[in-house]
Amino acid sequence: MSEIKRFEDLKVWQKSHELVLEVYKITKQFPNEEKFGLTSQIRRSAVSVAANIAEGSKRQHLKEYIQMLSISHGSLSETEYYLLLAKDLNYLSDKRYQELFNLSEEFGRMLNGLVKSLSKRRGV
Repeated sequence: MSEIKRFEDLKVWQKSHELVLEVYKITKQFPNEEKFGLTSQIRRSAVSVAANIAEGSKRQHLKEYIQMLSISHGSLSETEYYLLLAKDLNYLSDKRYQELFNLSEEFGRMLNGLVKSLSKRRGV
């Protein structure tokens, strides 16, 4: 596996970081009573998406990297659910929800592509 010098150079990480920043922007407008509830949960899950890519990029073995990307994908699904919940609770407009969901779907496609590429190198 070729060594990645900086996780920040990965396009997939950049897209995940964009999602994190957007989640932080929207949650600033959530009700204060959600500070330790939905606000905290959605922020942590979104951060986990990007953090697992960063961590995985420095793993010594390709299998571990792919596992970290899988964890990132799970955190993405969690984030998507929290976005849906926020919309259903009227904390997000339908339009803003759709924008964020589209961003998460785009990221998910990129993540799937990376996993497939790495799996081919590994012979999976």
